[in-house]
Amino acid sequence: MSKKVNQSEAGGNASSRYGARKLWSGILFGLGLVAFFDEAVFHQLLHWHHFYDRATTEIGLISDGLFHAFSWFATIAGLFLFADLRRRNALSRGTWWGGVLVGGGGFQLYDGVIQHKLMRIHQIRYVDNVIVYDLIWNVLALIMIAIGLVLLRRSKRQATAERKVQF
Repeated sequence: MSKKVNQSEAGGNASSRYGARKLWSGILFGLGLVAFFDEAVFHQLLHWHHFYDRATTEIGLISDGLFHAFSWFATIAGLFLFADLRRRNALSRGTWWGGVLVGGGGFQLYDGVIQHKLMRIHQIRYVDNVIVYDLIWNVLALIMIAIGLVLLRRSKRQATAERKVQF
């Protein structure tokens, strides 16, 4: 039997609690969403690459399946945390959206730098001027992270100001 938690049961102001959970909900959802987009668009629809391109096509397809499962597990975990925060009346949309952008941009930057360039398990696309694709991919990741950090900073300032007003 589910019991709805209100602010008095949560031990005070629920919006000032659960800080890490608010952030991780967004990060996991953003990471899963961008990973899903990457897998669906670049792997399945455009056939630019597989998650692991250093073996046979069959191995590449298996690696795509594992990558797809990972992206959905991250997305679902983020949504479970989101639902729990809403149930507790503790959701901070600014923190959540900031986490979504940091998580998505962080995944994209990791993919573009670590997996594409350092590990070389795949490239974004196998063309002569791959640097153009790499730059667009990584600059978009940095933009997402920067916007996410601005949202997180703004949300933190707003929460601090609200706590000062309460006292």
